[in-house]
Amino acid sequence: MLMLITYDVDTTTAAGRKRLRLVARQCVNYGQRVQNSVFECNVDAATARIVKAKLADIIDPEKDSLRFYNLGNSYQRRVDHIGAKPGYDPEGLLMV
Repeated sequence: MLMLITYDVDTTTAAGRKRLRLVARQCVNYGQRVQNSVFECNVDAATARIVKAKLADIIDPEKDSLRFYNLGNSYQRRVDHIGAKPGYDPEGLLMV
């Protein structure tokens, strides 16, 4: 299933900047960055739970936020793209 992860991390402190880097590194392990704080991840349900738990452990819930959008397996008809940064095949090879 395609899961969209978005995050907003408070970077006014050094600790916040570190959390931002850690969140981005985790997201890169599971998907493709499509915008600055937005990742598309093609994962199964078990992996989705793991990613959510890992990210929840990193952020400060009083200052940061995470959003997870589950687009399911029929995501192709739910995603429209217009503009720069051409799309990619989420089911294709992901190089890390």
